[in-house]
Amino acid sequence: MTGKELIFSTLKLNKCKRAPWVPFVGVHGAFLTGYNSESYLKSKELIVKGVSAAIQEYKPDGIPVVFDLQLEAEALGCGVIWANENPPSVIGHPLADGISLSDLTIPGSRDGRIGLVMDAVKELRDKYPDIALYGLVTGPFTLGLHLLGTEIFMQMFTDEYAVHNLMRFCTDTAKAMSRYYSEAGCDIIAIVDPMTSQIGTEQFESFVSEYMKEIFDYVRRLNKYSSFFVCGDAQHNIEAMCNCLPDNVSIDENIPLDYVRDVCLSKGISFGGNLKLTSTLLLGNIDDSIGDALDCLEKGGEKGFILAPGCDLPYRTVVENLKAVSDIAVDSYKREVARILHSGSTIKDSESREGENFKPDEPKKADNNKDQLSDKGKLTPERYKNSSKVKIDVITLDSASCAPCQYMMSAVSRASEQFGERVEVEEFKIKESKGLEMMSLLNVKKIPTICIDGEVCFSSNIPPVDVLKNEIESRLSNKETK
Repeated sequence: MTGKELIFSTLKLNKCKRAPWVPFVGVHGAFLTGYNSESYLKSKELIVKGVSAAIQEYKPDGIPVVFDLQLEAEALGCGVIWANENPPSVIGHPLADGISLSDLTIPGSRDGRIGLVMDAVKELRDKYPDIALYGLVTGPFTLGLHLLGTEIFMQMFTDEYAVHNLMRFCTDTAKAMSRYYSEAGCDIIAIVDPMTSQIGTEQFESFVSEYMKEIFDYVRRLNKYSSFFVCGDAQHNIEAMCNCLPDNVSIDENIPLDYVRDVCLSKGISFGGNLKLTSTLLLGNIDDSIGDALDCLEKGGEKGFILAPGCDLPYRTVVENLKAVSDIAVDSYKREVARILHSGSTIKDSESREGENFKPDEPKKADNNKDQLSDKGKLTPERYKNSSKVKIDVITLDSASCAPCQYMMSAVSRASEQFGERVEVEEFKIKESKGLEMMSLLNVKKIPTICIDGEVCFSSNIPPVDVLKNEIESRLSNKETK
């Protein structure tokens, strides 16, 4: 059975000998080939070279061609800024800058960088006929945020008609992109809508569900399989996502895999994801990576599960960590040996720590990481004591590469700017050991999260700017009266 056939069988919920392995290689492909992200994502040749290198190293059953949620936005006129180790970030929102929605037209298959991506799909399709190619489409709600900015959250309450008009346009764009990927040769159309984790189920059902159902129905009519990708704490929306009728739901480590398994299988839908991007694959070691993969495989079970990272792999993800996951994913003998060894090391480790205040779920720190703080006192409650300033700490994956993180940082920036030096804002990225340390010390459970004066205030929930302003004003007032 080829990798493609294994994935198709899994999507049909057949019991398979093993779970398919799909590393979500985005700009990590640039790292593998020695280029920066901008050069990579602007070149058909480099994309083909990077995906080919990933296939050679990681022996996947399926793989995305690119993981770039700004592709459609850029073609529609959104301003973007490039970074060496991340996809571009949207910094300009046409609909917030005076452009009318009626002035926008659905991008064509050659507009912006779309054409070179489709050319890469065609070349990879010819080169790797037995591997399932994923075409990743920016979901309508996330694309709406790119076009309008965080004002969309307020408009959901003040101008529902305008939001539905925007979602209509973004849905038509997603359907067009699905067709381009299908015609170029992709097997699976993944609608990637991470911003849906930032809204409640009622809002999801009011503004997202009908449009997603339409997209997945369209993908079926293209005779392709579909997947609904989400990241962040979307647990409250998993059932609503399933009700949109995709063939697959893919999630990150914010959501318990066994919970997703039970909901998805009860709805007749396959599921996948959950490998930890940062604490394991980026900052961990081979043993951490194997342990995480074994845990996912055990919870995922023998039906309907696709082993994959929680989202697109960071640029500098450790190659040996991914190769270790690949080994146990595709080789039954190595997987069984790893299970035995991991079980023994877990028992031994548990015994050696007996009587200690051991927290098995606490994120591990990377050894010899230059970003680790030498003065841990800076990250204790002393950081906030007797300060006349309001300190806002935003715990993110990385606002340069994660859309929910980017828009949460944007909301904090807009809300705090009028207060000047009375408010200090700092981003802590869990791609760095300092960020993991801060996450642990502040007891943050979900990403992204806003903490104010050491308290978790908005966990995986982007607040309207006015709500955040009021919270800052209240805290400043309390400090001034003391």
